[in-house]
Amino acid sequence: MQRNLMLGLGLLLLGNVFSALYDVSIKWLPAQSDATMFLLLRQVTAIVMMLPLWLYAGRPRTAFLKLHMIRANSGAVGGLLLILGLLSLPLATVSSLFYSAPLMIIVMGMLFLKERLSGQQILATVLGFIGILIILRPSEMNLAALAVLVSAIVFAANQLMLRWLPSSEAASVTVICYNLLSLPLVIGFAAWQGFAGFSWPVLGIAVLSNIFLLAYQLFSVLAYRKAQAGEIAVAEYSGLLFCVLFGWLWFDEWLDPLGWLGAALIVLPTILLPVLTQRWRKVRKARLA
Repeated sequence: MQRNLMLGLGLLLLGNVFSALYDVSIKWLPAQSDATMFLLLRQVTAIVMMLPLWLYAGRPRTAFLKLHMIRANSGAVGGLLLILGLLSLPLATVSSLFYSAPLMIIVMGMLFLKERLSGQQILATVLGFIGILIILRPSEMNLAALAVLVSAIVFAANQLMLRWLPSSEAASVTVICYNLLSLPLVIGFAAWQGFAGFSWPVLGIAVLSNIFLLAYQLFSVLAYRKAQAGEIAVAEYSGLLFCVLFGWLWFDEWLDPLGWLGAALIVLPTILLPVLTQRWRKVRKARLA
């Protein structure tokens, strides 16, 4: 059990590196880019890129088409809202808003999957949420920020639904269904905008961001099959630090002292609380011996 927990945490940490790179790649889109066209290009290239993996896996099938349909179409809406937010807001603001999702995952896991939370999980989640509020400090709640919050809720729900899929189902099926089954809806979005905004740079960024996103999705599918959502969801917060690092490297963005305090509240409890709890148990056991 402990081995599965550590493996799930490691897979999710690695996946969040690619998640942060996905956010960064959208910031590289040319000015006045159309979000619906970018989403369509991303979906189509995702299907093309996943086909070889699906064929290599022996063309596996799924018995959970309805669940995949719900995840795919809600994910398309959430993905569009996140793209709109990234095109309108600073990367740090979007990341701070979006990383409320791990808190939602833990709460939803407790409510809908009946997962039990330890005291240290509850404390780490509460401190992480406080850290997000410290980093965010929104001067006003605009439509773009609201779009990112809704996207975070959709993301949390989609991650939680992965727990309803059997571990025997191939990860390639889960990812390809996520992109393929939402294609009609995404085409409808693009048609509503007149299929505007296509260019070769947009296509190139769509391919690049799709590589990052698919890598995150694959690692995420594997991670949430290894452990309960409440046990590993806090590791989603690591993506915030990766966004800060990449923002500093490529956009000359940096956190102020309060921002670092918020980041510490998000990350350090996840790392320190399990260690402190284990040491406390050893001390208590020694005293009782």
